[in-house]
Amino acid sequence: MVGFIGVGDIGAPMCEQLIGWPGGLFVLDRRPEAVESFVEGGATSADSVQQVATECDVICIMVQTGDQVRSLLGGDSGILANASPGTVVVVHSTISVEQAADFAEMGARHDIAVLDAPVSGGAMGARQGELAIMVGGDRDAFERALPVLQTFGGMIKRMGDAGAGTRTKIARNLITFASYAAVGESMRLAEASGLDIRKLAQVVLHSDALSGGAGAIMVRSTAGPMEADDPLRPYFEHAAALGLKDIAFAIEMGEELGVDVSIARLTEQKLPPALGL
Repeated sequence: MVGFIGVGDIGAPMCEQLIGWPGGLFVLDRRPEAVESFVEGGATSADSVQQVATECDVICIMVQTGDQVRSLLGGDSGILANASPGTVVVVHSTISVEQAADFAEMGARHDIAVLDAPVSGGAMGARQGELAIMVGGDRDAFERALPVLQTFGGMIKRMGDAGAGTRTKIARNLITFASYAAVGESMRLAEASGLDIRKLAQVVLHSDALSGGAGAIMVRSTAGPMEADDPLRPYFEHAAALGLKDIAFAIEMGEELGVDVSIARLTEQKLPPALGL
């Protein structure tokens, strides 16, 4: 039996992939109306956290905060006090590394495995069953949870022990949100020069789909300095030269238009070491 707690924007399409799960599906959300469509599909609406804990051997949690996760796990009516030994709890919420380790320790005291397994890919990835799932925690528990994760995950990686999934998500999202900051600066620069930023967006989306975007340079096994005889070095040196040239143009353009391009200036400093040069 599988339990799913938290059917919000991403949790709902994740849970939809589990409808029809052999043995049954229990769904719980603080908003009763959010569970109705799952019941129509054959799932059971859980009356309480305690019921989910008692009935299910794999429990997925997709709530907003680590404090909410803690409230579901702890207390006399929580998961850990009521689930059977051997139960696997999979926390998909993005929490802190400290919380991930703490929750795993809490579970171990009850012979219950708590895996930190944040996801990437958004609601669209969840609807397609193609989320990237980064998992930290016990290997045997990971294997027991894997068939469940495969229903909504297109790439599932056990990254290491407790906290490793969360550390992976943090590193991954640094790329996302640093890129957002750069995009904002790019849009301001483009708009100040009279460009249609909607057309710029179309160009970016098209070219990133072809080139792979920021992730395209993640082909090395280390983030340290590149050896002189590294076969990738000529390609990275070429990329750095092109990048520094274009960044210099962006800085010049910003100066001419009176646009703050502090991210471009920082990139000028950081690009070579980022490429290992």
